[in-house]
Amino acid sequence: MKFKRSLALVLALTLPMAAQAHRFWVLPAATVLSGDDPWVTVDAAVSNDIFYFNHFPLKADFLSVVKPDGSTGEMLNVSEGKHRTTFDLNLTEQGTYKVLMDSSGLRARWETEDGERKFWPGRGEKPEPGDFEKKVPKQAKNLQVSHSATKLEAFITAGAPTDTVLALSNQGLEMKSSVHPNDLFTGEPVELQFFMDGKATEGVEVVIIPDGMRYRDSQESMELTTDSDGKINVEWPRAGRYWLEAEYGDDNAKAPATSRSGKYIATLEVLPL
Repeated sequence: MKFKRSLALVLALTLPMAAQAHRFWVLPAATVLSGDDPWVTVDAAVSNDIFYFNHFPLKADFLSVVKPDGSTGEMLNVSEGKHRTTFDLNLTEQGTYKVLMDSSGLRARWETEDGERKFWPGRGEKPEPGDFEKKVPKQAKNLQVSHSATKLEAFITAGAPTDTVLALSNQGLEMKSSVHPNDLFTGEPVELQFFMDGKATEGVEVVIIPDGMRYRDSQESMELTTDSDGKINVEWPRAGRYWLEAEYGDDNAKAPATSRSGKYIATLEVLPL
């Protein structure tokens, strides 16, 4: 975890979707490329409408690139504008790349003897290792400690798809697809399975929204909940790009947290059969 991440971003990412209108996403110009020296441009933003730039940029500092061999890739020609961040990737290796944002951490709230509410991290505070033990009183009145984790992913393949970047980290909320995420087609249903801290999890709430919502009267969202094996089945109504967000929370947290929550966000491209 990078403790120097913006606290405002971390807190926004952990709020339930119903409590915030803004959505986080990364959008590759293409997800499947060929040729000897392919390049792809990626946009990253936070907006009200998915894949439409109208709020603020998702900073490149929050993102990383994983190459097909698992090593770290480089974002080139990075530019941050008023409403979006843009960067290029030179896909020098054959296989599947991943653009990733991975954020997690503890939060606490309690009351003083006078009934004043306290929160950690405080507004604008950037937590550092050891701050929780220093700043949160262990015997505070009505102390509540939670652990939140957020992952955002997009996949880009040069040549034939590979699986190295699809391996689960067993931390936070993660997704495993029965079909490679760069091999999705209309007319071919896919099974998606969700894991919380490495365990297949029932009750994960998933929302999938197709591109173009700004030009529709309704979001046309698919709202699904995982079964006892952590699975949902998805049928793509048409080709195009989709934004997926999954959320889960329970009380099975590791001390000192008493509750945990996970959010998983992905951009997927479905091609015509």
